[in-house]
Amino acid sequence: MTARIIDGKTIAAELRGRVAGEVARIKAAHQITPGLAVVLVGSDPASQVYVRSKHKQTQEAGMASFEHVLPEDVAQADLLALIAQLNRDPAVHGILVQLPLPKSLHTETIINAIDPAKDVDGLHPNNAGRLAGGFAALSPCTPLGCIILTKSVHASLEGMNAIVIGRSNLVGRPLVQLLLNENATVTIAHSRSRDLAQLCARADLVYAAVGKPEMVRGDWIKPGATVIDVGINRLPAADGKTRLVGDVAYAEALNVAGAVTPVPGGVGQMTVACLLVNTLRAACAIHGLPKPAV
Repeated sequence: MTARIIDGKTIAAELRGRVAGEVARIKAAHQITPGLAVVLVGSDPASQVYVRSKHKQTQEAGMASFEHVLPEDVAQADLLALIAQLNRDPAVHGILVQLPLPKSLHTETIINAIDPAKDVDGLHPNNAGRLAGGFAALSPCTPLGCIILTKSVHASLEGMNAIVIGRSNLVGRPLVQLLLNENATVTIAHSRSRDLAQLCARADLVYAAVGKPEMVRGDWIKPGATVIDVGINRLPAADGKTRLVGDVAYAEALNVAGAVTPVPGGVGQMTVACLLVNTLRAACAIHGLPKPAV
């Protein structure tokens, strides 16, 4: 059996198209242009690439894009003042502070300063708490993308056994809550879990977000299971360069799973698309409009 490869690039493009359609609709009907502000501190090359991609895709969706680039040594008080300004700005419906921040800044304080209604990263304690309680909330983008990718294979996740390997606040914990909201039966595990291979072998849905290259082996996977690989790891390549691999041994998984996401070309493609979804949803909620059809 060869697994179906879940094409994150195509699914993300379709999602961005639907977002653009909804943006055009609310512009025409309500004269509202959703706006996303991205704050980048320092000059980390990977972060710069992410921010450029976000800016490009935001504009392509018909949204307003606001970029704020601050020096590496910016004072925390100055960053907090910028966030307060963005909180008050009626043209801004979503605020994203690019992580990781320099060690001189207290990340939790910065995240907590963002207006929860504009917290399109879904990391503010108000949103995390609402999500955990089963209430409507802005969800972190990567877990939201994982659910959308899974639903490209399964129309309903109700009653399915899922395992989430990884317990980070950015992916693992919110993904568990989103799966529970879909009425899946969820096990949350991590690198220190005992009998991890046996836990995986019972799962219909496997989500690997542990940050360890190719940790999940093919013989861990239940035949026919859907595997969503969140990991992005760089390993040395034969030509002296590096290659990207996930947290799943991809070639092995292809021979066992029913469907699997590649790395690259899987979950990573969905993250920015879901950021646009969250910005659109935030704009509608702030203006008292119905939740958009995305």
